[in-house]
Amino acid sequence: MNPAPATASHRFRYPLAIVGAGALGLHFAARLAAVGPVAVIARNAERATALRAGVQVGGMRFRVDAFGPHELPLAEWVIILVKTGDTADAARIAAALQPKGVLSLQNGLTVDQVREACGPLRADQGITTEGAFRDGDLITPSGAGETLVPPDFSAVVELLSKAGFVARVEPDIVAARLAKLLVNLAINPLAALFRVPNGALCEPPVRLYLEALVREAWPVLRAEGLELDESAALARVVGVAQATADNRASMLQDVLAGRRTEIDAITGVFLDMALKQGIDTPTHQAVLTLVRLLEPPQQDHT
Repeated sequence: MNPAPATASHRFRYPLAIVGAGALGLHFAARLAAVGPVAVIARNAERATALRAGVQVGGMRFRVDAFGPHELPLAEWVIILVKTGDTADAARIAAALQPKGVLSLQNGLTVDQVREACGPLRADQGITTEGAFRDGDLITPSGAGETLVPPDFSAVVELLSKAGFVARVEPDIVAARLAKLLVNLAINPLAALFRVPNGALCEPPVRLYLEALVREAWPVLRAEGLELDESAALARVVGVAQATADNRASMLQDVLAGRRTEIDAITGVFLDMALKQGIDTPTHQAVLTLVRLLEPPQQDHT
């Protein structure tokens, strides 16, 4: 995708733009739009037109300031909230908005891809445990979480906080990203495999699998810089599952919709870490195999 660069003909510069019009992107945009202008960049012009007509987010009808990738506005700051497979395209679109900085709040570890696509622009990855899911045309917020951003993005924290999000600057964002990866490693695949909301993962018998995944992942992530001991790691995962009890994890949403999941960007990335460290992780390998079985077959475009 080759986005059309924003031009000075758009006299108004949005304080914030979100690249990604999925459930979480629209959840963020609706909250932010209640206190100030926010632009949403959709996957194409048709989707942007539909969003401008309005979308139901929770209990409100939200008319989105939506744009396609070939009609981009200007923006001070950009948040990326797309599936990991769309990271490079989304980052190039974000850079075309001519912002001061680009912040990924995606699952997985996408920081290197975002920086490469954004070139000299300030670009980094934070984390969020906010939850939202789509049910037909309805976007349902499903659990208030916390959003952590790198130190260079304090202006984004101010915008999020004004909209009522719990957000703060995290000096050690690398350790925070590893903690989020741990959460995703445990919650996302199990929610998809058992087809249950997050809260059900804390109950027997699924709780046994949740604990097994955390115990197996912990030494690998600890060696990478995770700052939680094993008991604190389990408490973090359980706490997020309980705080987002009604949420349908993104991997579950993908499976129910017949889409490919982010299992390779989450569990696949973790397995690469474990391989480099020489640590055996058979439970995560089994989970990867099982989730792939639920995905639609890849199409051959040759």
